[in-house]
Amino acid sequence: MIYLDSALVSEAKTVENWGWVKGITTNPTLLAKSDLPPETALKQLAAISPGELYYQLMATDFQGMVTEGRKAFDIIGDKTVLKVPATAVGFQVVAHLSPEIPCSVTAIYSAAQAAVATEAGAKYAIAYVNRATRLLGDGLALVQEMATILKDSSTEILAASLKSPAEAAGALIAGADHLTLPLEMLDAMTTHNLSEQTIDEFAQKGRGLV
Repeated sequence: MIYLDSALVSEAKTVENWGWVKGITTNPTLLAKSDLPPETALKQLAAISPGELYYQLMATDFQGMVTEGRKAFDIIGDKTVLKVPATAVGFQVVAHLSPEIPCSVTAIYSAAQAAVATEAGAKYAIAYVNRATRLLGDGLALVQEMATILKDSSTEILAASLKSPAEAAGALIAGADHLTLPLEMLDAMTTHNLSEQTIDEFAQKGRGLV
């Protein structure tokens, strides 16, 4: 599936009728860009999103994260997917909450973390592809390693931090199951210069019902 990576209601409304954007992912930085309080933004996004809406936990201690996760579920409802950071306490939270609320593990930078994520019951393992390339040298190789580890599991890979259509396609080729992209990247994925040229040729030389 392909998700919109945004917390702006206006952007969610833009993709609402496209038909091929299946949900929305948010994070604390994206929510900070909204003029709305986080709870209001999440309620409005949940009403618009055709599918899952991801919320990332901000608390850092076990009980705080569990409480925040349940509060997010109360706001978002059945569309909730919690984004839980890939930390020691984060994996504990996933193991605790995943039986009642779908969880993803975010900011994974090693295949070993993906292995722990699936054992903890995570529905998704999130890799920041472009950021991993900058920090580790090859974000697509990370996705490939994660895909190998998770091949026979029920945990799926969501690729984030994608800076070009080619990188998005590369993530899928490497084994990602899903992509999340900002609005401008979603729009960029729909176009190609050669497609435009070909359509222009049909328009100039062809005949149809119109």
